[in-house]
Amino acid sequence: MIRLLNNRNFIFLLAITFGLVLPQAAEWTKILMMPALALVMTLATINVPNDYFLKPRAILKPSLAGILMTYVILSGAILFVSALLIHDKNLWIGFVLIAAVPPAVAVIPFTAILEGNVSSTLSGTVASYLAALLIMPLMFWIFIGTGFDDPYKLVRIMLLLIVLPLVLSRMIIYFNWQDRLAPVRGLLTDWGFFIVLYSIIGVNRDLIFSRPFSILPVAGVVFATTFILGWAIQKTCVLFKVDKKNIISLVLQGTLKNQGIAGGLAIALFEKEVALPSAIYSIFMIFYIMWLNWRKSKR
Repeated sequence: MIRLLNNRNFIFLLAITFGLVLPQAAEWTKILMMPALALVMTLATINVPNDYFLKPRAILKPSLAGILMTYVILSGAILFVSALLIHDKNLWIGFVLIAAVPPAVAVIPFTAILEGNVSSTLSGTVASYLAALLIMPLMFWIFIGTGFDDPYKLVRIMLLLIVLPLVLSRMIIYFNWQDRLAPVRGLLTDWGFFIVLYSIIGVNRDLIFSRPFSILPVAGVVFATTFILGWAIQKTCVLFKVDKKNIISLVLQGTLKNQGIAGGLAIALFEKEVALPSAIYSIFMIFYIMWLNWRKSKR
C-alpha cells in the first residue's frame, strides 16, 4: 500500500476517482489549491541553477523553442480548435486560461522519465514562465477583456505562482537545502498535484454528470491538442531529422499546459464552470502521459 501511495500514476488516478465519487471535500480543498501550486512550482524551479541567466548563448535556442511550442503552437491550437467547437462563453474563457498559462510543471520530470533532453526542456520551461508574466495578462485583455471583476487579483496570483516560487527556490539553493528536500521532493510534488486535481474535478463533478453532452466538445478540444497535436509535432520533427531526445522535449512542451494554474485562476476569478476545461484537461493529461510512457516501454 505504501508503494502505491508513492506511485505518481496511482496518486493522479486517485485524485480523479475521489473527485468524481467523493467530491464534497473539494469545497474545502480548493482553498489549498494556490498554496499547493506554489509549493509544486517552488520544488520544480529548484532545478534552475543560479547561473542560468549567465549563459545566454547556450540557453537562447532551447528557450525560444520552448516559448514557440508553448505559446505559438500549443496556445494557437487550443484557441483555434476551441473557437471551432466551443460555443459556451464560460467554457471558452476556460480554454483561454489554459492557452494563456505556461507549460505544466510536469514537463521537466516527464522529460527525464521519457529520456528526453532535460536541459532543453528546463530552458524552454523557465523561459515560458518568464514570458508568461507578459503573455498571460496580454491574452486575457485580448480574448476576455474586462471579463473579471478584480484584475489586480490576477497580478497577485501570478506573483504567488510564478515570482514567489522562483524566489523561494533561490533561497533553498542559497541555504543548500535541496539535498534535504530530495528524498521527499517527488512525493510532495505528486500530493500537491493531488490537491489541485481533486479540487478542480470535485467542484465540477455535478456539472460533469448533469451536462454530459457539454463534455464532448471540451474533450474534443483536449484530445486534439494533446494526442493529435503531439503526433503531428513528432512526425514533423522526424521529417526535419530532429534528435530523438529533443523530439521528446518539444512534444511535451507542445502538448502540456499547467492546467493547475488555469483551474486555480478559473475558480478564483470566474464562475466554477470556467474550471471545467481544466478538469477535463487534467484527466486527459494523466492518460496522455501514461500513453507516452507505455509507448516508450513498447519500443
